[in-house]
Amino acid sequence: MNIGLIGLGKMGNNMRARLKKSGIDVVGYDTNPAVSDVADLPALAAALPAPRIVWVMVPAGAITDGVIHDLAEVLDEGDLIIDGGNSKFTEDFKHSEFLAPKGIQFMDAGVSGGVWGLENGYGLMVGGTAENVERAMPVFDALRPEGPRAEGFVHVGEVGAGHYAKMVHNGIEYGIMQAYAEGYELLDAKKDIIKDVTGTFKAWQRGTVVRSWLLELLVRALEADPEFRDIQGYVDDSGEGRWTLEEAIENAVPMPAISASIFARFVSRQEDSPSMKAVAALRNQFGGHAVKELD
Repeated sequence: MNIGLIGLGKMGNNMRARLKKSGIDVVGYDTNPAVSDVADLPALAAALPAPRIVWVMVPAGAITDGVIHDLAEVLDEGDLIIDGGNSKFTEDFKHSEFLAPKGIQFMDAGVSGGVWGLENGYGLMVGGTAENVERAMPVFDALRPEGPRAEGFVHVGEVGAGHYAKMVHNGIEYGIMQAYAEGYELLDAKKDIIKDVTGTFKAWQRGTVVRSWLLELLVRALEADPEFRDIQGYVDDSGEGRWTLEEAIENAVPMPAISASIFARFVSRQEDSPSMKAVAALRNQFGGHAVKELD
């Protein structure tokens, strides 16, 4: 099977490697010629047998929009574009409607796994027609974790549903990270009786009801820098958390935990706090997100 992959950054490059490992022939394109297989999008299209599948893995917003519009000029009727970035679900409706008159199919795929996806696989939430899902299933099977398909992949619904599910996933992620971070700050504040903060979190990794992969990553971060001395307590938000709250308000769904976690990130931009250092360290661990180092 063949696929084109646009965007060979931290996740895209690892996805290319995982796909190739599964025997899928990948033609990658990136604006960085050092990692790109072809010089431009026309060359990408020419290198793929028709009907083509092209996966777009670039930053959400104007960049994704531009790539999809440029692809529309070089692809043909019957080709399929999959947006695997963190686009807002409403953008999927626009892209699908734009491509439809040209006969180009469109799907959206929410992807979770960060920089660890090459080794562990990626959790996938996709939106589109059943026919297109079946057509791209070898790609999804190559990217998802080993084990039962239903535990690493879901066809959520029509176009837009995949990114909607990923949006909610990231909102939940905000809340979980914030809870761990606040627990870290309290433990760290009670050093008169708590003598091993890192060990406490490490002991929670098996058997406890709060065990998770995020907890494992927090332990990794603590073992590397127990006091987070080299990290500022500044945490960005990439959009999905805000969109989740917008949808919660629109649908009258209470989300006190997730909303509090997002407002806590805003606090991090005003003062340096231990809990925000923990959140910053977690984001760096699972997604390779940049942290602000102390001078």
